[in-house]
Amino acid sequence: MAHSNPQDVFAPWTDPDAKPLIRFANVTKRFGDFTAIDDLTIDIYEREFFALLGPSGCGKTTIMRMLAGFETPTEGTIELDGRDIARVPPNLRPVNMMFQSYALFPHLSVWDNIAFGLKRSDMAKDEIPARVEEMLRLTRLDRFAKRKPHQISGGQRQRVALARALAKAPKLLLLDEPLGALDKKLREETQFELMDIQEKTGTTFVIVTHDQEEAMTVASRVAVMDHGKIKQVDTPAHIYETPASTYVADFIGDVNLFRGTATARGDGTYSIDYGEGSAPIEVSECDLSLETGASVTFAIRPEKIRVSSEPPEDRDNVVEGTIIDIGYLGNLSTYHVELPGGQMVKASMTNATRLSRRDFTWEDKIWLSFRSSAGVVLTE
Repeated sequence: MAHSNPQDVFAPWTDPDAKPLIRFANVTKRFGDFTAIDDLTIDIYEREFFALLGPSGCGKTTIMRMLAGFETPTEGTIELDGRDIARVPPNLRPVNMMFQSYALFPHLSVWDNIAFGLKRSDMAKDEIPARVEEMLRLTRLDRFAKRKPHQISGGQRQRVALARALAKAPKLLLLDEPLGALDKKLREETQFELMDIQEKTGTTFVIVTHDQEEAMTVASRVAVMDHGKIKQVDTPAHIYETPASTYVADFIGDVNLFRGTATARGDGTYSIDYGEGSAPIEVSECDLSLETGASVTFAIRPEKIRVSSEPPEDRDNVVEGTIIDIGYLGNLSTYHVELPGGQMVKASMTNATRLSRRDFTWEDKIWLSFRSSAGVVLTE
């Protein structure tokens, strides 16, 4: 298999000359006294699969509705392809939206559902069948073309809605919680299908979701939102490994947070005192320049912490604790460990051996250890 040149990695946001497809500039949206979106500035690039992630009510659907043309900004501008679209009505935007409910016509076949929008567009009548067939192939629905929506599965209905939304070749496809109605296993399969279809069509996808795993799986970049503001926009790997704040660290995946004060040791290394009777945490490779005595939070993911029955020699940070609880997730076991000062820490380990070979059980005294570069120091 040929490997692409590392320079070919898709990252237009790192190129100062790249022109964004979508640009929000200082956009605020108010409903009466309620500010749904608060001074939002963000660029989204062509061919990007961009995820808006956050809890219910954080403003992500409002952003999408403004892109679709169902809401207009109270302040600021939204540009699509360099053109201010504030006054462009929804039906004249090169934007399509796929709703959670799919909104298929129950009396029409799969084929006619996909053709519906094309028949109302300015596409030549004789070009429509070929376009519908192309969409059927793209979404692997060729065998179901004659069926009605109630004769196919939820996952297939989801693909019909996607085919219909892509049929008019929009520059931008908006997906509002598109996989919310599917069960977990089907949702995971469909995530990969979505990525595949997005790559094949080259359409820019913007997805709204409150499911972290989904955002992290499908997106080129993720915007983590809270109360109408974007807290961080970055690639899934960066958001997971180098969150910008405790909110982001805590929202994405599992994390242990140690609140304490930093002492500078020079050269990007610090020690963090986080509790009476506990040895300070030694940290290296920290990009922040902190004053001694600064209040910080040290964030570390459970999989970066090793559990062992003896104190290891080769780790920078070692602390004894007691196992309070064990969660068994098939491929992983998560240990909830209480430290001497009362803080609970989660550590997770891959289950490479069968159950009967496990070493640790409840109430066991064990050692937790991690490297000085395994976590991240946060000031927010």
